[in-house]
Amino acid sequence: MGAAALVAGVAGRAMAAGMAAIMVGAVATVHFAHGFFMNWGGTQAGEGFEYHLLAIGLALVVMLRGSGAASVDRLLVRR
Repeated sequence: MGAAALVAGVAGRAMAAGMAAIMVGAVATVHFAHGFFMNWGGTQAGEGFEYHLLAIGLALVVMLRGSGAASVDRLLVRR
């Protein structure tokens, strides 16, 4: 539900904060122990946190700048 709301631009900042919190939790609990890089070659025990940093960065952009010009949020607050 949160990802669909993020795509539609409904409560974008709140949904992006939730997605960032999930990614931080995943890094802290599971992926940090496996290093930075993803397991492209299948040679390590688990996946790294490379993707999670990308998702956190994208969520930060939405939290700071909003969902965008075509979002439902922008239509609701337009003056």
